[in-house]
Amino acid sequence: MAEVNVQTYPVKQADEQVISPWREAWRTLRKNKLALVGMGIICFFVIVAILAPWIAPYPYDVGDLKMKNQPPSEQHLLGTDYNGRDVLSRVIYGARISLWVGTFAVIGSVVAGTILGLLSGYYGRWVDTLISRLFDIMLAFPSILLAIAIVAILGPSLQNALLAIAIVNIPTFGRLVRSRVLSLKEEEFVMAARAIGMKDSRILLQHILPNSMAPIIVTGTLGIATAIIEAAALGFLGLGAQAPEPEWGKMLSDSRQYIQKAPWTVIFPGLSIMLTVLGFNLIGDGLRDALDPRMKN
Repeated sequence: MAEVNVQTYPVKQADEQVISPWREAWRTLRKNKLALVGMGIICFFVIVAILAPWIAPYPYDVGDLKMKNQPPSEQHLLGTDYNGRDVLSRVIYGARISLWVGTFAVIGSVVAGTILGLLSGYYGRWVDTLISRLFDIMLAFPSILLAIAIVAILGPSLQNALLAIAIVNIPTFGRLVRSRVLSLKEEEFVMAARAIGMKDSRILLQHILPNSMAPIIVTGTLGIATAIIEAAALGFLGLGAQAPEPEWGKMLSDSRQYIQKAPWTVIFPGLSIMLTVLGFNLIGDGLRDALDPRMKN
């Protein structure tokens, strides 16, 4: 019997290692210059907020009436307000309040909206009808007016303003997650999980929720900017932070009557709000481009 020579060919290994979607998104985000600018702005304000007790030149709640409405100088770099308090110190401490309100209000909205969206999209029928009609009712009101009504009922305070902002933003995340669940629950990997008898809770937490995180992260980042504006609006109306808390919107409200005599008391808190919101918007746009498959070549 003739001997057959079998020639084997080496298997060509992949030139590149498999990169996880999150690592690829981070690599794409680092190439986005505007997103990096936004990250730099937010990192600056976060560092300022953390180091506020050490870098603020004066206490934010102590003033000298003899020095009220003084223009920027070597002694007071951003001037003083109508009570003789250092504007720079109040802006620095205000970063703590605005970032705290914006971040935790969005976290509350994301948690509640995600739970309701998962239940609505996955179970459907009367559960979907009930939750969807609740979202429709809440979205029928302008968000700031609904927040004002909630704070008016609960009483003016920073904590109640945070709660109101979290409540009015729940439908945004709820409807986003619901639409995502409606498309994912018909995918083959979800149907296979049902076929092997996996519990609904495991399917939601292990299969559907992880595949819904990308749009939640993008919308949540942009939502922080919106929450900061809403907190400033409530503070401007006297329904948010109360004196002597140095919240940026409250600082604008207290100084609006001195806008011609002491414009610096309005300019610097307003710039702080603008820059913080701009930073979060730039990061949100960068995350959208990095996490959306349609934006990739």
